[in-house]
Amino acid sequence: NAEVFNFSGKIGLYANDFKGNIIEINADEKFETASTIKSFILAELYRQIHEGKVDPEQILKYDKENFVVGSGILRNLDYGVEMTVKNIATLMIIVSDNIATNMMIDLLGIDNINNTCEDLGFKDTVLYNKLDFEKYPKLGTSTPRDYGKLFEMVYKKELWSEEASEEMLEIFKKQHYNTMLTRNLPQYYLDSENTGDEELIYIASKSGSMNACRNDGGIVSTPYGAYVIALFTKDFVDSLYYNDHESLRFGGKVTRLMFDNYISLKGKFK
Repeated sequence: NAEVFNFSGKIGLYANDFKGNIIEINADEKFETASTIKSFILAELYRQIHEGKVDPEQILKYDKENFVVGSGILRNLDYGVEMTVKNIATLMIIVSDNIATNMMIDLLGIDNINNTCEDLGFKDTVLYNKLDFEKYPKLGTSTPRDYGKLFEMVYKKELWSEEASEEMLEIFKKQHYNTMLTRNLPQYYLDSENTGDEELIYIASKSGSMNACRNDGGIVSTPYGAYVIALFTKDFVDSLYYNDHESLRFGGKVTRLMFDNYISLKGKFK
């Protein structure tokens, strides 16, 4: 509570230790998603793969009309590069590639993405449009609860199938932008190389940042078990992008407090 009161903006938090303990602060408040919406796009991709509508090995080509500014690596490559659907989706998550995201939206369809969110019970999650910051000031809306519930389904292998959930989990574990969840965690305990060592901590997550928000969420797996956390922020005084932004420092403190509490109680929040 002290950390919450020391933050200039507004926090939304949802966390579940899978032991019957759920922590909520403004968990049903609507926030701009920024790139966290890409996790829901990945869920729709795996629905269509599961139903045989999309082949993950299908080849897509990056063309000039796909170009948009922002995060990712495709914008630094030559036009004409060809990649599989699965590899493009992986770039969408692990380096938050905006071009890859738009290619996924074109493939899957905005209406299908939003209908699947509704079907899964994520009633407050909406993708408004493709990424184009010159045209659209907003990207999507969600809540900490919806985001946390998505990762609960992935962790429990309940999203489409066990195989689909495991593949999504492996993609989330390769995430490069852990802006809050790992910021203050003990780095020497993190399984940064994804070795599968049960004595280490792995994070499977997706963050997102825009002027209006700084968000992060995912699965934290420890030797004592795993928990899900979704932490969204908005209405802070400083909209500039830098690594020591108030919301990132705040988020790092909150996630470390929760981690320490979980470890001290050997796998539960209380």
